[in-house]
Amino acid sequence: MIFKTNIWVFVCCAVATLCLNTQTAHSQNQFEKELTQKMDDFLAPTPQINQQSSQTKAQLYPSDAPGGILIPSGFGGYGTYLFGGVGATYPEVYRNNKADLITSIGACVGNPAKAINFAAGLNMTDVHRLRDFSANFIVSRLLFTGTSISAGALQLFANKRFSDASGSTFYLAVSHAVQTVPSLTPGCSRLTYTIGIGSGRFYKKSPKDIQAGRGEHGTAIFGSLSYELIRHLNVNAEWTGMNLGISAGVRPFPVPLSLAIGVANLTRYTNDRANMVFSIGYPLSLNRR
Repeated sequence: MIFKTNIWVFVCCAVATLCLNTQTAHSQNQFEKELTQKMDDFLAPTPQINQQSSQTKAQLYPSDAPGGILIPSGFGGYGTYLFGGVGATYPEVYRNNKADLITSIGACVGNPAKAINFAAGLNMTDVHRLRDFSANFIVSRLLFTGTSISAGALQLFANKRFSDASGSTFYLAVSHAVQTVPSLTPGCSRLTYTIGIGSGRFYKKSPKDIQAGRGEHGTAIFGSLSYELIRHLNVNAEWTGMNLGISAGVRPFPVPLSLAIGVANLTRYTNDRANMVFSIGYPLSLNRR
């Protein structure tokens, strides 16, 4: 059976990333900054939420490049749009010379400043055979200046015959874009952090981890720190509740296409090796505001 724990990390991130970044033109910045940020940077840098008068300092949102690849963000989508993404890892843990892919498509709707934003996605973890589907559902809400909260259900309805995930994952995450560190991109912050708690892939280790003597449970607490190194390029450090990872997120073109690449499993807390991770995402706006 193909080990897909890392891939699920990508799904969450991908959906999170795709929903969080928005754009005011034909498409939204991928994941409104990290679920929409959030698959990433995405172009039109920040949603025009709660616009303030010219005498008042504007609110800063996360950088328009991906702020992570392994964990979900507290920032969710803004507006109505479709999104899609692909995640990959190489090599798979506990297997030799194998790569693994996952794809995700979905949609979000709602204004998180006035009410909530709701995002739903469909994942496929066996891309070669076009099978092994599961679902993600995420609700997000802006709390106050630069801060957002999200709650989600991941890996729902996965077929246990094909997936070695520990069942469905539920989580709660809070993210903050530091208001005193403005980005080179207007309306964005250069420094963003996330802290969250979850079950499933944030807490339960795989059967192969248990067999290898690495225990049964992770910390359940996850978090990340993202810093904009140069315009449209972030460096990120993430703790998944199971392992440490570092990554870079970039929005290389003047379109809401986001890319992230990194190294996961840097500790021996889970898994048998470090491996490369990758994600790409793109959102398509269905309305303009």
